[in-house]
Amino acid sequence: MLTANEILEKINSYLINLPYTRKPQNLYAPVKYVLSMGGKRIRPSLMLMAYNLYKEDPETILPAACGIETYHNYTLLHDDLMDNAAMRRGHQTVHLKWNANTAILSGDSMLVLAYSHFLHCGGEHLKAVLDLFTETALEIGEGQQYDMDFETRTDVTENEYIEMIRLKTSVLLACALKIGAILGGAPAEDADNLYKFGEQVGLAFQLQDDYLDVYGDPAVFGKAIGGDILCNKKTYMLINAFNRADEAQRGELMRWVTAESFNPEKKIAAVTSIYDKLGIGRLAEEKINFYFGQSRKYLAAVNVADERKRVLEEYTDKMMKRKY
Repeated sequence: MLTANEILEKINSYLINLPYTRKPQNLYAPVKYVLSMGGKRIRPSLMLMAYNLYKEDPETILPAACGIETYHNYTLLHDDLMDNAAMRRGHQTVHLKWNANTAILSGDSMLVLAYSHFLHCGGEHLKAVLDLFTETALEIGEGQQYDMDFETRTDVTENEYIEMIRLKTSVLLACALKIGAILGGAPAEDADNLYKFGEQVGLAFQLQDDYLDVYGDPAVFGKAIGGDILCNKKTYMLINAFNRADEAQRGELMRWVTAESFNPEKKIAAVTSIYDKLGIGRLAEEKINFYFGQSRKYLAAVNVADERKRVLEEYTDKMMKRKY
């Protein structure tokens, strides 16, 4: 079996050497730029690791892995535009380096390119792979819409938030794992358990992202800290702050959330101070650990020798210890 580093090297080499020969170049230059930024390549890595549980030639599904990574970066490109984010992975975002129209059009092209990469799967598994990917892409759009809707609501519940991040983030990790399993010829029960494993890891991963947006190191995180606070995103952190705040704290939170003009640094500091007083950071860490613990139950149920699952197990352990 390949190690996580060997898998990552194969993915990066494949992505770097992708030809962009179609024209106009101005359409494809942002695509190449986004994919060249690096990143953790979590989704394609998970796909190859799931495949490698059953077969020894994961490099044969690199086109599908490239498809999932291209799609993921398409969602980030559009997310950055909608959030008016300035930085991604320590680089200027596409809508600022070029312009908003270019970001929209190049992003749309990335979605189509993702499908073209998946078509290389061919054979008996193609329909199952495309059906799963299409359903996942629709769910991610639904999750994004919920996320946008939540920005104008002050009554978002924790359960609503968890469902939103399941759709927006978790299902793509789950999809990557299940596609790898399908292409590897895994039994249906194993493929389903790997999907559920990915869902739970994804929930923990997104909650960790919420936590790092408040408490991460911007030099390591690759983007400015406090972006969710400035955008009034109804994260696990903010929802539980409202739930646990006393009358004075709730009033202060509401003033910052509804303020039309404010000093960004003061808003971040004030909201973070309330989180600190309420122990929101510790609460988030407990929830992260809960979902990660649940994920392990599904991985344990996959009918493959423990030795073969070790790479996937160690990789997801490392994911949850990240600082960025």
